[in-house]
Amino acid sequence: MRKSTYALAAAGLAALVLGAGAVAQEQAAVNAGEVNVYSYRQPFLIQPMFDAFTRDTGVKVNVVFAKTGLVERLKQEGRNSPADLIFTVDIGRLNDAYEAGVTAPVETAQLTASIPTAFRQGEGHWYGLTQRARIIYASKERVSRDDAPKSYEELADPKWAGRICTRAGNHVYQVALTAAMIAHHGEEKAEAWLRGLKSNLARKPQGNDRAQVKAINEGECDISLGNNYYFGLMLQNEEQFGWAQSVYPVFPKIGNKGTHVNISGMAMTKASPNRDNAVKLMEFLTGDLAQQMYSEQNFEYPVVAGVPQAGLLRSMGDLHPDTLALDRIAALRADAFKLVDKVGYND
Repeated sequence: MRKSTYALAAAGLAALVLGAGAVAQEQAAVNAGEVNVYSYRQPFLIQPMFDAFTRDTGVKVNVVFAKTGLVERLKQEGRNSPADLIFTVDIGRLNDAYEAGVTAPVETAQLTASIPTAFRQGEGHWYGLTQRARIIYASKERVSRDDAPKSYEELADPKWAGRICTRAGNHVYQVALTAAMIAHHGEEKAEAWLRGLKSNLARKPQGNDRAQVKAINEGECDISLGNNYYFGLMLQNEEQFGWAQSVYPVFPKIGNKGTHVNISGMAMTKASPNRDNAVKLMEFLTGDLAQQMYSEQNFEYPVVAGVPQAGLLRSMGDLHPDTLALDRIAALRADAFKLVDKVGYND
């Protein structure tokens, strides 16, 4: 019993020492003026831009990555949080951070001049970094370019019965598209569209966006919905190269508007201990160099007008994005989730 007690005490002491060490490291970073980022984006996708920023300014960027829970962590840490910025994909998570009260407004001449109003929160609580188009992938063998859907609305046409694959309807990418349909057409018509899309599915919604293209390659379906950058990522993957080669991209419209886009984005935290350097990073990432790096390395579209796009993006076709403000989509996400449940999309 005595040995066990000693062991527990030693373990507890070790945990306290390790915890103190982590706190000390965070405090050292704060004192050094380093920028601390909490990121829902995988570090390898953003590290090249951070490295370029450090080379340009001498300011180091530290990243804490997690798939979930970063907003909750910011709330728990409160004013003592070491985080300066939070990075995420999908307008929903950006809006969640804003509504949780853990962000702070930032307005500079460069940010407001560079980022279109549709891609930033009105008071500067968040800014888009890249555009991610929700496109249609169509089978080269079984869908001619003349017959391919030219709009999201056409996906509900009975002629596509048993020919469409999608991921789950309650995934954030699908929810954002449904919210956009509500914004453009009203809830009643959006529900009819979602029911029509569900009735045309070739199989129960499953897998990620790449899995839908794989299903097209294997003949399970003829068209799917997916984010545009997966096309480039699959072409770089030896196993998935053939999947990408079996399809071609289509940029559909919502009604007579443009293609639905979501964003990756950033927000200043309310507790930011190194706000000045964090603002410098925000401005750097919305500058031409970083915007072009996002395009060339991640195959995402710049949010800043006039920045050259990667060759692959140009070869895929012209993107004419829907100009619907993304905070409007964020506001309708709850209604979109309810529609998904109401029509039993995932059943």
